Amino acid sequence: MAISFTVNNKKINTELNPLTRLIDFLRDELKLTGTKEGCGEGECGACAVLMNGKVVNSCLIPIALCEGKEILTIEGYTETEKGKIVTKAFIDEGAVQCGFCTPGMVMSTEAILNDTKGHPTEEEVRRGLSGNLCRCTGYDHIVNAVLRASEMASKEGKKLW
Repeated sequence: MAISFTVNNKKINTELNPLTRLIDFLRDELKLTGTKEGCGEGECGACAVLMNGKVVNSCLIPIALCEGKEILTIEGYTETEKGKIVTKAFIDEGAVQCGFCTPGMVMSTEAILNDTKGHPTEEEVRRGLSGNLCRCTGYDHIVNAVLRASEMASKEGKKLW
């Protein structure tokens, strides 16, 4: 099946089995290995990417659903101004631990900040991260990183979200 969509602002035109999972295409075909597969069942959030600005678990998305969509992975996101702020906040708050879940957490952070126009409450952050699992530690450092990213953008006078 011919499928056209965008990944990290790059137009993709490909012929694939429509049931190929998005995560497999990203990792195997495009070599975008920042997106991780933890459970393969949509429970852990390690495979989170943005599809038209909304967070999705790429292990659950058949490539056919990507037709005409814009996909943003951790590789594309960290190159943006918003991504650089979020990355710095995660590092500053010690929210990276082993790093396996971090790409999914960062992509969920972008969705949280988008949904709250850059000013989430702690409750909104915790709810927004509820689909992401971290087996290394509790979530306080991660929650603090999301809140810090919001503060950093505000202090710089930037309306990014």
